[in-house]
Amino acid sequence: MTTTDWITDIALVLIVFRQLREDRLSLKSYLIPLGIVAFVASHYLRSVPTAGNDLVLIGILVAAGAALGIAGGICTRIREAGGHLLIKAGAVSALLWVLGMGARMVFQVWVDHGGADDVARFSVTHHITTGDAWVAAFVLMALTEVVTRLATIFIRSRLVVREEQLPAGPSPVAMFDRTA
Repeated sequence: MTTTDWITDIALVLIVFRQLREDRLSLKSYLIPLGIVAFVASHYLRSVPTAGNDLVLIGILVAAGAALGIAGGICTRIREAGGHLLIKAGAVSALLWVLGMGARMVFQVWVDHGGADDVARFSVTHHITTGDAWVAAFVLMALTEVVTRLATIFIRSRLVVREEQLPAGPSPVAMFDRTA
C-alpha cells in the first residue's frame, strides 16, 4: 500500500469519528465524505470488468455497501434544535462505518502480506477474471456505502423537518379511532 492508499483509507475510516459528537447537519456533512470517496474512485477505479463472475463479485460488495450505508444512516441520530438539524453517529452507526470502510483496508493489507495466492485461487475457482474486479468491487462498495448512508440521512432529515412543521393536535389516526 502506498502512502496515498493509507491516507485515503484512514480518512474514510475516521470520517465517522467526526460525527460521534453532535454537530450541525450542513452541506459540509455531505461534501466531505463524497469528496473523499470521489477522490478514491478517480484514482483507483480504472474499469469495471464484466467477464466471468466479475459483476457477481461487484454486485455482492455493492449490495453489502448499500446495506451498511442504509443501516448506518438509520442508526445516526438526527434532531432539530434551535432551528437547526443536528446529527450524531451512535456506536452502531460508527461500527457499521468502520466495518465497511475498514474491510477494504484489511483486505488490501492481507493481499499485500501473504493473501495474494489465496485470492488468486478463489478468483480462479469462482471465475473472477482480474484483480481489477476486486478493485472495482471494493471501490464501488465504499462509494455505495457513502452515498446510501448520506441519502438515508438526507431523507430522515427531511422527515424531521416535516414533523416539526406539522401542527400540534390529535394525530390523524386518533381522529378516526372510534373506540375512544
